[in-house]
Amino acid sequence: MDEKAATAADTMELLILNQAAIRAALEELSLWVSQRGSIHTHDNVMAALMTLDTHAEAILAGIERLRA
Repeated sequence: MDEKAATAADTMELLILNQAAIRAALEELSLWVSQRGSIHTHDNVMAALMTLDTHAEAILAGIERLRA
């Protein structure tokens, strides 16, 4: 793996870790909101988090390709 690919993979890995942390925080807040009666808001957040999960899978696949 050349230096540019390694740098890109390292950067993408940091971004995916940040994305996971933000996802966890949003899910925690969404559960809190849900417990207070805003089920619609919770459902909307969970749908957005599913999109993050889908994109995370693609990002991880890209990282694997760069590291190969």
